Amino acid sequence: MRRNDRSTNPYYRSLIRNMVLIIILVSITPMLLVGGVFLDQFYHSYRNKIYDHLKELTQKHIQNIDGFLQEKLSDLRLMADTNSFDKLSDETFLAEILALLGHEYHAVFTDLGVINAQGRQIAYAGPFKLANVMYSESEWFKKAITSQYFISDVFLGLRGLPHFIIAVRQKWRGDYVILRATVDFAAFNNLVEKLRIGKTGFAFILNKNGELQTKPYFDFVPRKGCYGYFLDFEKKFPGQVQIVERSVETGNHKIYAASFLKNGDWLLVYQQDIDDAFSELNRTKNIAILIMITGSLVIIAVAFISSKKMVQRIEKADKEKELMNQQVIETGKLASIGELAAGIAHEINNPVAIMVEEAGWIRDLLEEEDFKEGENLDEFQRALNQIKTQGIRCKEITHKLLSFARKTDPKVHDVQINDLIEQMVELSAQKAKYSNVVVNTNLKKDLPPIQMPESELQQVFLNLLNNAIDAMEKTGGTIQITSHKENNNVLISVADNGPGIPRANLARIFDPFFSTKPVGKGTGLGLSICYGIIKKMGGSISVKSVIDVGTIFHVRIPIPDGQKRNNEVPPINSGSH
Repeated sequence: MRRNDRSTNPYYRSLIRNMVLIIILVSITPMLLVGGVFLDQFYHSYRNKIYDHLKELTQKHIQNIDGFLQEKLSDLRLMADTNSFDKLSDETFLAEILALLGHEYHAVFTDLGVINAQGRQIAYAGPFKLANVMYSESEWFKKAITSQYFISDVFLGLRGLPHFIIAVRQKWRGDYVILRATVDFAAFNNLVEKLRIGKTGFAFILNKNGELQTKPYFDFVPRKGCYGYFLDFEKKFPGQVQIVERSVETGNHKIYAASFLKNGDWLLVYQQDIDDAFSELNRTKNIAILIMITGSLVIIAVAFISSKKMVQRIEKADKEKELMNQQVIETGKLASIGELAAGIAHEINNPVAIMVEEAGWIRDLLEEEDFKEGENLDEFQRALNQIKTQGIRCKEITHKLLSFARKTDPKVHDVQINDLIEQMVELSAQKAKYSNVVVNTNLKKDLPPIQMPESELQQVFLNLLNNAIDAMEKTGGTIQITSHKENNNVLISVADNGPGIPRANLARIFDPFFSTKPVGKGTGLGLSICYGIIKKMGGSISVKSVIDVGTIFHVRIPIPDGQKRNNEVPPINSGSH
């Protein structure tokens, strides 16, 4: 199967497409549903929060404005109650009181006046020329003369400036008399102007006729249609803040919060563009939508990438499956070769043993006097030595062939791994000495016993030691053997500082009949036998090698269940052999 088959094979194209659609549907649909639900909940929660904030703010300003009016009315009542109208009708005394009030209240009161029952102002203190002015036809006077206390609407009056009047009525010389004060409009208007939120939010006061009682922050003409809702429900919602949303003629959507003050005579209205009022909500909504769009794009990209990679893995698995089928065939062939090797080994082993035995017998004959004086004695001795050497080599080859091909398992024992390693080191000591190789050990004590055939473990470590010694036969060097507990395994490492193994050979190092030794020096069965033994025990064997640095083999052997040993103790041995 070629790699570019995926782009032309309909199966893989369909597989990618179906996987992408499934991933997108499974990932994006819940995200959109959850995001939509949370966004809707947040919208209503934030909307209620804005409404509650506006109600609280409006109610607070109404209390401040009502408190301001009641405070000024109380100040005027106090003046009327503590001073006789004989004194108050004296303009000099009245001017002193106005000055005192200006000092105490920062000129909140613009002027003071005393007006008799006929509407004539008999005493006046203030910046305007209003002495002896007649107010009998003024609307505020008609209401004030019939009420004990009175606060008028804002009007222009004789002075031509917006103002409103606070009046207190009392008896003097058998008739009613009014003490009235004009409140500074700027000071009163400042209380309402403070109610500002965002860029478009502002407040103002209307009377029952829908006329402005304060100067709005923005110039506009109030339309009763915008505020009739509040004016019509004065009796239904006394003292409550009502909030509505309306569309105006310009097409803008606005939010209004309003409540009555001054005993229901005035209406405090706060208005703001809805886009401005809910700007944070809109910003959050846009961010959430952007996040969902970004998340969707990321999911789509991940769906394509992951689907493509998964299809690549599927294709790779298909290829590996084909290779595995081929390997099964090769394994069958290898098994047949093993059986053939076992048969050949048995057939060759007996003649070789006889040949070696006969060579020994000939050597014994050459020791007799008749042959000692022969001219070719040395040549005979050399030939016999060669026959013996090659016979022993043939015996070793047949032994390894039998080990490679055998199917029966030796008897299992509890093996102390450190003792076994020490035995193999001692067994190889003479060979290491002739090759100028030093073998060092660093073995952790109290390692748990390993349950497996002792002879097979001996074969593994003797083979690893002999390979390391053979690799350093010409140059000499050092072999370091270590053992310790690693999780549920005993890890034994055999490291040398020899010439190393080329990278191209590492992948084949455990293959049968593969050898890096010169012809006649190795059969290529040693490491493959070691690999098979360790794998059969449930362990693993691996190799790392760097050219001109050295090679290290790691052998991991599983510890039987229930065996627990302390691995935090110093090694029992660190020496040379």
